[in-house]
Amino acid sequence: MGAGHAHKLYRHGRSRVHRLPAHCKIAAVLCFVLVVVSTPREAVWAFGLYALLLVTVAAIARVPAGHLLKRLLIEVPFVVSAASLPFVADGPYVEAFGLSLSEPGLWGAWNILAKGTLGVAASVLLASTTELRELLLGLQRLRMPSLLVQIASFMIRYGDVIGDEMRRMRIARASRGFEARGIRHWGVLAKSVGALFIRSYERGERVHLAMVSRGYAGRMPVMQQQTATRAQWSSAAALPVAALAVCLVGWTL
Repeated sequence: MGAGHAHKLYRHGRSRVHRLPAHCKIAAVLCFVLVVVSTPREAVWAFGLYALLLVTVAAIARVPAGHLLKRLLIEVPFVVSAASLPFVADGPYVEAFGLSLSEPGLWGAWNILAKGTLGVAASVLLASTTELRELLLGLQRLRMPSLLVQIASFMIRYGDVIGDEMRRMRIARASRGFEARGIRHWGVLAKSVGALFIRSYERGERVHLAMVSRGYAGRMPVMQQQTATRAQWSSAAALPVAALAVCLVGWTL
């Protein structure tokens, strides 16, 4: 896995949530998301309780609301697509604010917005309380295929390398007086993308040769993994168990 380093989503802390083993938190978030997805969309109150559970976890982990909300902006494209459903879906229509909106489309938009937001928020909380190296080790501990763990590791780690390469290319363009102001500059940007792809490919080849020369044979070495006690599993299970109780009530009402 290489030496660990903190990623941009991680927020240093010493809370009970931070101290939980990574594989316990990954399993808890996965089960929570499955429960949220299984909840009937008509149980609007249930999604409010799910949000309250996540707020409680964030408070225990001492993750500020601003940190969480800023990271939730990643779902804006999905929110925009969901907002179009009431205008394009068929079915009975209702009048609201002088507009004729599809009732199934409104329910569909609500379903995507509520479940998607809760899933993203749970994932952000996981990333905010777990270091990158621990996340990868947690996936390894949960017996995820080794190839997928390696791909995730390389993707995350070399994303920063490619980002630095993009920054250097941008500085080089700026130093030569280039500034993208319109469509006539798209050709230069397209050439920059092509050059970035070639540089990234060449960097990947050099990294692979360096790994092979050091004994890499298609599998990363198994690192020492943190074991979890029964109390830690119980603490991690509190979130999905509480969510499951809400889901069952939502189906019975």
